[in-house]
Amino acid sequence: MSPDELRKSFINFMVEAGAVEIPSDPLVPENDSTTLFTGSGMQPMVPYLLGLKHPSGEDLVNVQRCLRTVDIEEVGDSTHLTFFEMIGRWELNADPASFKRRQIELIFEWQTKVLGLDASRVYVTVFAGDAELGIPQDDEAIAIWKDEFAKVGIDAKVEEEPDTYGMSRGGRIFLYGVDENWWSRAGVPSNMPVGEIGGPDSEMFYDYDPSGPDDDHPAKDGSRLVEIGNNVFMSLRNTAEGFVPLPAPNIDYGGGLERIFSAVQGNPDVYRTPFFSGAIAELERLTGQTYDENLKPFRVILDHARAVTFLIGDGVTPSNTDRGYIARRLLRRAVRVGRAIGAPADIIAQLAEIYISEAKSFKELYARRDQIVEAIKREEDQFQRTLAAGEREIRRFVENNNKVDGADAFHFYETYGFPKELTEEVLGELGVTLSDPEKYDEAATRHSEASRTAAAGKFAGGLADHSETTTAYHTATHLLLAGLQRVLGNSVHQMGSNITAERLRYDVSHPTKITREELDQVEEFINGAIEGGGKVTVSEMSKQGAKDAGIEGSFWEKYPETVTVYAIKSDEGEMLSEELCGGPHVQDLAEVGKHGRVKITKEGSSSAGVRRIRAEFRAE
Repeated sequence: MSPDELRKSFINFMVEAGAVEIPSDPLVPENDSTTLFTGSGMQPMVPYLLGLKHPSGEDLVNVQRCLRTVDIEEVGDSTHLTFFEMIGRWELNADPASFKRRQIELIFEWQTKVLGLDASRVYVTVFAGDAELGIPQDDEAIAIWKDEFAKVGIDAKVEEEPDTYGMSRGGRIFLYGVDENWWSRAGVPSNMPVGEIGGPDSEMFYDYDPSGPDDDHPAKDGSRLVEIGNNVFMSLRNTAEGFVPLPAPNIDYGGGLERIFSAVQGNPDVYRTPFFSGAIAELERLTGQTYDENLKPFRVILDHARAVTFLIGDGVTPSNTDRGYIARRLLRRAVRVGRAIGAPADIIAQLAEIYISEAKSFKELYARRDQIVEAIKREEDQFQRTLAAGEREIRRFVENNNKVDGADAFHFYETYGFPKELTEEVLGELGVTLSDPEKYDEAATRHSEASRTAAAGKFAGGLADHSETTTAYHTATHLLLAGLQRVLGNSVHQMGSNITAERLRYDVSHPTKITREELDQVEEFINGAIEGGGKVTVSEMSKQGAKDAGIEGSFWEKYPETVTVYAIKSDEGEMLSEELCGGPHVQDLAEVGKHGRVKITKEGSSSAGVRRIRAEFRAE
């Protein structure tokens, strides 16, 4: 089985069961400034889980590309990846009497009958309830799982105290509290504001070592029991009187594609799946080393090269800020690790060629092959110069100071990207030993705490910020684009956006600087439209029909076959804007006007042929 065959297996199975396939969203979330990257299959679906109607219906399936920066330092073991693919199946506005059973039955059938996983090596977790909050144990999920295991001849015993007894009493269904088996955007139930929805979940694990210790259990860290999927039952709403059932709940299944492939092969090492086999062979050839003798460095290089390839494919080029900083960090870490095992200077570019050639399911990646490889080569060349500059600085520092301590070593890392181990290598050549090495960790901790504080302030909004202000900004961007097209021509199209409660940032295609006079004309159009009054309406049509009708849209490949179109029409009957979008938007332009006038505060180059515009609401 190939990765593409595994993807198609899941999609086809769910489509035959009644689901509609929807495309993967980009790694960069559209209209969501509160998170850098799409970190789960669920993330793009949050607006629909919260009540927005999805244009493709209520039974949906897809494979979503994801990137999680929290796992960067974990890379090196057998299961963690920064970039990964997540399969998902959602049922929106479901029947509360049957939604859990249908989901569990479908997933278990696909895993055991279609993929052929040994059911005796599948273990599950279920929510144990929370007496203080009045949330009962999920007895329904327990009963369904017992039925499913019984179909394959397994008596699924329930273990109520996994932390105490592990697997010693023959448990198959393990009960855990809110820390392990609860989902909401706010985390545990006690953190959920009034009105927020959430609910219990039920995770699935594959046992790679059935003869392992009796004290093992799903929530215990280790490589024996690895999660291969999670069913989230969004069935409760928090109210002033406590948690109450939703009349029409939602359900989400998410599973890491690479981990599922590992289970199919019976090997917990995700790097031994076909996702990485071509890149491993090339890395072994280029370094003269073997994967099995260099597990951690190979894994870091393989993971980071793959992540950078897909990031650049989605428009994130290495830089010193935000998403670009993550791409740069991943690439440079991989280069440093590669240098230690004899990899050539352009190792990431060479691996990118392989990942692109094998990504048959990602046609847009293949289409950007030359740009991706060239961007990686430029960054690798620049980093090689950075390393050379750092080495010169260290040698100069030693000449002037005669010693280097841990804090100095961290300065070289922070300023030049020069890692501690390379600093020690250069010092060794000079006959100098790093003094007070513990000061490196102390300086790194101070830097990390400062960075975390700054990041917490910037990205504190969770998965999505749909406040009144950001909703108004979303609608204002449609008027902004319409104004730009009126002033500059119809060759102007959206290339990206980033919206917070404080401002909007909007990228558009345009070859030259937009003058202040032109920006003033655009402002006049936007504010005139708002003051003149108008309504925002939403409709659905086929994607091809929208194209034929000349509806404005960017990133057409990310939209399903049925699309949502937002139209803004003035009170005088003039069509001001018609554009594809996922929302959210106001219903009346007066809701935008109450936030003030739109002022374009800045215009500049984002990249070749792309201009970046910033605007904000200003009081009269």
